[in-house]
This record gives sequence, structure tokens and C-alpha cells, in this order.
Amino acid sequence: MTGGETLDAAVALLRQRALPLLAVAAPLAIIEQAVLFVWRSMLDLDPPIYWPDDPSLPWWMMISAGFAVEAFVIALLGAYAGAAAGPALLGQPVSHRQVWRRYRPLAAIPLALVLGGVAYAAAFGGFLGLILIWVLFGLAPAVLTFERARNPMIAVGRSAALSTRAGMRAGGLRLLGYGVWLAIRFALGAGWTAAAEMLGTIPGSQTWMVWAVPAAWAFANTLAYAALACLDAVLVAETRIRTEGLDIAVGRARSRGEDGTAALVVAKR
Repeated sequence: MTGGETLDAAVALLRQRALPLLAVAAPLAIIEQAVLFVWRSMLDLDPPIYWPDDPSLPWWMMISAGFAVEAFVIALLGAYAGAAAGPALLGQPVSHRQVWRRYRPLAAIPLALVLGGVAYAAAFGGFLGLILIWVLFGLAPAVLTFERARNPMIAVGRSAALSTRAGMRAGGLRLLGYGVWLAIRFALGAGWTAAAEMLGTIPGSQTWMVWAVPAAWAFANTLAYAALACLDAVLVAETRIRTEGLDIAVGRARSRGEDGTAALVVAKR
């Protein structure tokens, strides 16, 4: 697939699994904004941009924490999307409950926590490290459930391998997807309120935006986190088709009368 087709496939997977993905993403996004609301109030930051007059260590800690929460939530959802992508690729109709049975929370949740912690440390040290972590290891939760990896460490290694193949195509598309959804989130979360404020169309705008902007960001992040998780799952499948001939392996399995599920599992070798 082209880059645009990959993003479209992620949205298609999101439409197929919208209920469970958005049901998990929404409360986490709301909690995130509630915590950030208190933090921004302590730092006396004004909506909709929340940019300080003089960036300080507490402000940078808040920004780093925001990236950590994003990494954690996307990782949690990525594991579900990976569990859903396998049956979707094979054309197997499975219910949301059956996908949850493939989720493996005892492995997925600790992995998401570790990725969130690493993202916080990387963001605190500078965006270059965060980008490296995002590119190399962000696919690990989707790999964990898509390939039924024995443990999270195997998934982390596979994530780095898949992300760097074909000229780091998967890693680059993951960055592209993040950039696309960052622009969408900014438009939904802050852009429209900033424009309304400049045009003077909102009476008492500053008071109104205190709660409207966090609510808008929570809505935007709910959509973005779910979509980015689905993108991770699609990238795992697409990269394996491109570099490992996964589609050929599935076709051969079906020619032998099998359903092709065994072809997805490579991390147990």
C-alpha cells in the first residue's frame, strides 16, 4: 500500500472496532485532560494554546508527561488493534469479545506502562530521543497480540526490526500518521477556539474556554489515539506482507485447508 492507503486502512480498522477502541480511549483522554487542567492552573497557563511566557522546568515536565500519557494510551489500544488486525487480515468474522480474549492484558498493560515511562524520560531529555523511541518501539504492543509473541521483549525486538526495514518505511509512516493526527487534534482542540477568540464571536470567551478547550482536546485525543493504534496494527501487517511475504504464507496455508492463523505467528520461533 501507499502511505495514504495505509492511513485509510487504519481508519477502516477503526470503523470496524470503533466501539471498544473509543470506549477505552475516551475515559483515558478525559482523565488526561483533568490532570493537565490542574497542572495548567498551577502554572497559570491560559487556553487555548497554554504557552508560557517563560518556559520553565515544571512546564517541560508537564509536556513530557503529556507525551508519556499519549504513548501509554496508544500502546494499550495498539494491543487491541493488533488482536483485531489478524482476523481482519484473514477475513475471519470475530466479535469484540473474541478480540478481547486475544488481548493478553498481563503482557500488554505492563508493556504500555514501560513504553509510557520510557517516553517520559525521552521527552524530558529532548524530542530527538522521543522520536527515536516512537519510531523503533511503538509497534511493540500491536506485534505482541498480532503475532502472539511469547513475551513483551520479543515484541519490542520485532518492533525495532519491522520499523527499520525497507528504509525505515514503517517508522516513517508512524511519524507521518502522528503528524497528520496532531494537525487534526490541534484544529479540533485549539484551532477553532483560537479563531473564535480572535474574531470576538464568543462572549466571555476566556471564561468559556477554560472548560471548552480541555473538553475539545479530550474529544480530539479520543479519536486520534484510537486511529494511531489502528495504524500501528496496519503497519505490522503491511510490513510483514512487504518484507516477509505474509500474504504468500497465508495463501499457502489456505491451500492446505488451514485458516492461515499459524502464518501470523513468527515470534515463537
